[in-house]
Amino acid sequence: MTTPKGIEFEEGLFPGHPRGLPTLFFTEMWERFSYYGMRALLTLYLTGATIGTNPGLGFDVVTAGAIYGLYTSFVYLLALPGGWVADQLWGQRKAVFVGGCIIAAGHFSMAVPTQFTFFLGLVLIVIGTGLLKPNVSAVVADLYPEGGARRDAGFSIFYMGINIGALLGPFLCGLLGEGYNWHLGFSLAGIGMVAGLIQFRRGYRNLGNAGILRTDRSPEAVSRTGRTFFGICTASAVAVVAFGLLVSNGTIPWDLADIAEYLTYGILGIMGAYFVYVVFWGGHDAEERKKVVVIFWLFLLAAVFWSGFEQAGTSLSLFARDFTDRT
Repeated sequence: MTTPKGIEFEEGLFPGHPRGLPTLFFTEMWERFSYYGMRALLTLYLTGATIGTNPGLGFDVVTAGAIYGLYTSFVYLLALPGGWVADQLWGQRKAVFVGGCIIAAGHFSMAVPTQFTFFLGLVLIVIGTGLLKPNVSAVVADLYPEGGARRDAGFSIFYMGINIGALLGPFLCGLLGEGYNWHLGFSLAGIGMVAGLIQFRRGYRNLGNAGILRTDRSPEAVSRTGRTFFGICTASAVAVVAFGLLVSNGTIPWDLADIAEYLTYGILGIMGAYFVYVVFWGGHDAEERKKVVVIFWLFLLAAVFWSGFEQAGTSLSLFARDFTDRT
């Protein structure tokens, strides 16, 4: 059986669901394996002693926390341009594949034992996750053009893949990275992402037209938009590098903790200004404004939840290392 979009239905692994669902299930499972596997090592490696058989980078806890906070913040923030690139330029399928390739390159960059390649790897993972993470879920939704309960069930199955990857990644990468060599742990995360890419590419035929770019614009117009966007990205990258150089040579008297703090204030300010604008100047009636206020509280409480959730990669990891007997 096929849908008008050419999507065939599964008779084996997930009966009654599109054949593309297992492809996306395992793609996201391996991506989450790599993401959470590396995350489990990140703070421990940053704060690890610089001597011994498995040396770390020797940063203090405050600096390591700032690096972790900046990293995770930009992972989420870059989902916005990542989604835009998929919607306007590439389509979700290409964004997922390219993002996965960049993520894998980032993990393997971190596997090289130099500080430069370590931070380069973090940047690559941020960019790649911004492309992959928001768009793989959109491809899942695209498999169910009719929506309804079957789509809900499909997302429940898909989320099982996320949980499996998030469970196995920290265990296996942590065992290898902390137990033997940090860079072997980073390598294993990269291998996991490559495994996800291979099966995603092999499963293209099962996706039908899901995740393909759909636009009424001409190819020339799309190309012009792409050149403009990537020009802005290049200019932004140059500005970030210049800012980093000014900070590192002391011209701007900030450290990483200051940057993380100011970024927090900036995000909160933008969020508050946006909701104020929507409520008072968004052109909504009284009933709609009440719904926006509800969204605001959900937004705020979700931020509180994820702030606590991300302690798993920082304070909880440090507590487990420093204040528990693991012998």
